[in-house]
Amino acid sequence: MFTLIESLRSACQSIAAHPLRSALTIFGVVVGVASVISVVSIMQGFRAAIIEEFQGLGGNSLSISPYTPLEDGLAGRIARLTPDDLEAIRTRVPGIAHITPLAFSRVEARYGSQATLTEVRGTTHTYPRVYNAYERIGRFLSLADDRNRRRVCVIGEKTREVLGLPDDPIGKHIALAGEWFKVVGVMERKGGLGGMNPDDHITLPYRTMRSLSPPHQPPDLLIQLTVADIAQLDPVAARIRAILRGLRGISPGEPDTFRVQTADEITDAFDEVVAAITALVAGTVSIALLVAGVGIMNIMLVSVTERTREIGICKALGASRHQILMQFLIEAAALSLLGGIVGLLAGLGLGAIVGSTIPDFPGVSAPLWAIGLAIGFSALVGLAAGILPALRAAQLRPIEALRYE
Repeated sequence: MFTLIESLRSACQSIAAHPLRSALTIFGVVVGVASVISVVSIMQGFRAAIIEEFQGLGGNSLSISPYTPLEDGLAGRIARLTPDDLEAIRTRVPGIAHITPLAFSRVEARYGSQATLTEVRGTTHTYPRVYNAYERIGRFLSLADDRNRRRVCVIGEKTREVLGLPDDPIGKHIALAGEWFKVVGVMERKGGLGGMNPDDHITLPYRTMRSLSPPHQPPDLLIQLTVADIAQLDPVAARIRAILRGLRGISPGEPDTFRVQTADEITDAFDEVVAAITALVAGTVSIALLVAGVGIMNIMLVSVTERTREIGICKALGASRHQILMQFLIEAAALSLLGGIVGLLAGLGLGAIVGSTIPDFPGVSAPLWAIGLAIGFSALVGLAAGILPALRAAQLRPIEALRYE
């Protein structure tokens, strides 16, 4: 223990004696650790925002979306859900509490002199119950709106702001694809991430949107539903799969051209994607730590050369090879660990700054595993970089070291 404490004291004295050299040596470690921590913390904030959106669907919900297998995609066959799929699920699957279609398109919206390209959705009166989304002012679309294909719409807060509509825009008219639509409601603000803003949308009655779409270019369609009994979630999903495979004539063994997923499955799939991206980016920026290790090795070799006479004196006074080896290893590890701590603080600060520039970003957070991995890896780099210089110092002969000038 005494040897360890003495080696640590000697390492700190050596680092303090050359502050500029020490700072330049750990700069690479600081950059590497700061990059890893900032990337991971931003990705964690992004993940939290998306998961919060999925959690709003509830545990008793199912999402049905088109899926194009690779072979079909290469052949130009793009899978789509159709109104017939919606009707078959609605009428032939028992246990459904609420079901709503969600058709998507990108359309230019105009109000006065203001215009914006926004997401236009087509849905039904059951949308608020399925998505747990409600209006701030006015009303949502009714069953009569859908049946009569009325030219009415509900807008998001972001769309209202961009178009310059008043805080209470009920009764105002906006232009979509050459048609005029009356605003009957404004949805509550949810907040989002930059371009992925759930408040930037215009919602129309489902049949109204279908009547506006050209036959050769139908809108993309998703189907969302909730089951009356959560215990029947899996049987309902299995029944939907069987019906859709039958409608498409899919033979046993062939892949589905659709996906039936629960909110938890969607969250898990997103988690896997985020984890893969985080690992890839973090691994890429970690190359800076390896470069920093080479810098530490070079500096430690220079330090051994400069302190050759000092090493000779220590050995002449009885210092063992083990003690000399430990002294230089601890010095290299201390340099790298110091850079890891500074890099950690810099990475957290950088992540917070970047997160604050993204509208409605929920905040950044670095998980403990990322902090431990970054600090531990930086210390390991220091130890690995210090082995060669430490061995060189430990192998010096006292007489030759004392004669060195």
